Amino acid sequence: MSYVRIWLHCVWATKNRVPLLTKEKKELVIEHIKQNAKLKSIYLDSLNGNTEHLHCIISLGPDQSVSKVMQLIKGESSFWINKNNISGAPFEWADEYFAVSVSESQIQKVRSYISGQEEHHKIKSWEEEYSEFITSYGFERLQG
Repeated sequence: MSYVRIWLHCVWATKNRVPLLTKEKKELVIEHIKQNAKLKSIYLDSLNGNTEHLHCIISLGPDQSVSKVMQLIKGESSFWINKNNISGAPFEWADEYFAVSVSESQIQKVRSYISGQEEHHKIKSWEEEYSEFITSYGFERLQG
């Protein structure tokens, strides 16, 4: 048996950052993503977000890639949201996502950050948070 622990903090948004995830809808979507992740053997440690984006912590298994896991989470959940008319409008996730590694020593700090998304976004907008991710992790250097 292989023993692997690769923690990732992943963030993805609705297409065009449309705020379709009201509190009740977000709770339904989060519960569905958690159940679906379990069925697909995706270890989903934490999951929360705001009206136009979600954050999660996943631990990749030895035969999983971040692109495949994100495809399974985002693709299946958007299909389910549309099939069940959860958003009341055609729903899509944006194509892009963030995924950054998290050290074992920082995992509790990221869990707290994710669980506090509602409070966090009373102070900081999604646009500000997005810009911080781009800058903090050096993604702007990769875009050109």
